Amino acid sequence: MAHIPVLLDAVLALLPPTARMIDGTLGAGGHSRALLEAGAGEILGFDLDPQALALAHVTLARYGDRVHIVQASYANMAEEARKLGWDSVGGILLDLGVSSMQLDTAERGFAFMREGPLDMRFNPQGDSPTAADIVNRWDETELVDIFFRYGEEPRSRKLARAVVAGRPYETTRQLADAIEKAVPRRPGDKIHLATQVFQALRIAVNDELRVIERALPEAVKLLEPGGRLAVISFHSLEDRIVKQFFKQESMDCICPPQTPLCVCGHTARIKLITRKPVVASAAEIHDNPRSRSAKLRVVEKL
Repeated sequence: MAHIPVLLDAVLALLPPTARMIDGTLGAGGHSRALLEAGAGEILGFDLDPQALALAHVTLARYGDRVHIVQASYANMAEEARKLGWDSVGGILLDLGVSSMQLDTAERGFAFMREGPLDMRFNPQGDSPTAADIVNRWDETELVDIFFRYGEEPRSRKLARAVVAGRPYETTRQLADAIEKAVPRRPGDKIHLATQVFQALRIAVNDELRVIERALPEAVKLLEPGGRLAVISFHSLEDRIVKQFFKQESMDCICPPQTPLCVCGHTARIKLITRKPVVASAAEIHDNPRSRSAKLRVVEKL
């Protein structure tokens, strides 16, 4: 399946091309290619996934030294920008979460619909624990915690108990079958319960939420005045972090409401360009179902 950049028209409208830009989640390079075609001077692109990087090198080869591709987390954007002699940039894009390409590759283990090893690492060459390590080795209390926090699953205790009882697991289908047996799908359920569990495991494997929390302040610091940061999120946990950070950093005072005089000394660093998130049109959702849950938020550095 060909990779289709999500919310591309909105990104191009709200993230104007500038001399220096960062694509923190390069993927197959679709967003970066569009930004370069629209007039961006140079782009520094990040991804942990060697499969994505290989595709991005092909997609962006025609742009030569206007493109700098790094296998690293976008949380390291400031450090990598300094290596290029960049002390600031005019625009940053973060397209969070897992890509369609990763979901469609069975041997990566991201999707329970496809039989594959329980891996889920964005960088399968890295030394972080795999999903198999977590479900086979972590204790029940730890599994309850990640299913509840990262999967937002109220039946996390029942699920964790069943997962522990069914050990060991080697493949995605083995785990999905154990989940369905423990908590059978009810009439009217819109999604398979394994969806939430696999999301929770993926977030835990890649430490995704902590990476977002680290990266957002670095991104704002790296922007030049008037530069913009655009973030596309795909589930409520990501979007909540982005929304709260943007709200806080756009305020001159973050004291509790009951405080009569400001004592925090906080000053706004950004202004909101999107008061509400931009979502995909019906036409885009038809052409690219993954865009259904996408939310784009954009801010500008003061």
